[in-house]
Amino acid sequence: MNETLQLALMPFQLAFMQNAFLVTLTIAVPMALLSCYLVLKGWSLMGDAVSHAVLPGVVLAYVAGLPFAAGAFVAGLVCALAAGYLKDNSRVKEDTVLGIVFSGMFALGVVLYVKIQPDVHLDHILFGDMLGIGAADLIETAVIALAATGFILAFRKDLLVQAFDRQHASAIGLPVKVLHYGLLAVLSLVVVGALKAVGIILAVAMLVAPGAIAALLTRRFPTMLAVAVCVALSCSFFGIWLSFLLDSAPAPTIVLLMAGLFVLAFLSRMIRDRKPLESI
Repeated sequence: MNETLQLALMPFQLAFMQNAFLVTLTIAVPMALLSCYLVLKGWSLMGDAVSHAVLPGVVLAYVAGLPFAAGAFVAGLVCALAAGYLKDNSRVKEDTVLGIVFSGMFALGVVLYVKIQPDVHLDHILFGDMLGIGAADLIETAVIALAATGFILAFRKDLLVQAFDRQHASAIGLPVKVLHYGLLAVLSLVVVGALKAVGIILAVAMLVAPGAIAALLTRRFPTMLAVAVCVALSCSFFGIWLSFLLDSAPAPTIVLLMAGLFVLAFLSRMIRDRKPLESI
């Protein structure tokens, strides 16, 4: 019994595990808040697009000797703006545009990576390297998380109106374009913050799953935000802890927990919606 308890507490005594907990829990908060708006706006694929599009920015930043975060942010923002421009100026549907843009950007990133062969391992870019987090990474992620969370909370009501009805938001005098492109910029910033923790591929799960789970369990938006944050924090915490005990990769373990919670929330919603019908 004593040995089992020692094994269970061991992850909290190791420095690299402590850093993994800190960096993931820090970035989980803005990702959970943002996921609620992405789910409401039907922008889940936008999160996927931006996550994949940062790869060429990371490689080009390596070549230029710049921080990876700077290149990833610019690439993600360019992808989001390009997708918005193509959607507004063509008859092609948004999901088609996003599919073309993010797959093209991701392919460009892979080609550049193979050609240049940077020191950073491709797996660390794609799936994260939270066990190799240092003090500088923690500070960078904390600053990004603080900025993104501040923006979302400051404009949460305006963003909600714009998400439901853009024409109404414009009619009542809200800066629709500022909110639109501000949300895209925050999305790119949050993906950059998640780069070291969960990587560019698994980041999309953390940008969608908390909001989707909260949408199934709640009916009011403030409650949805709170539940999404709780889901992201709990799955991140227990995912990292379980990955140590099971000797598995932390980021995929987090995503698996979120997927399991989504299934449970979906089943719970189905049962709850059927009860009034059965009682008639």
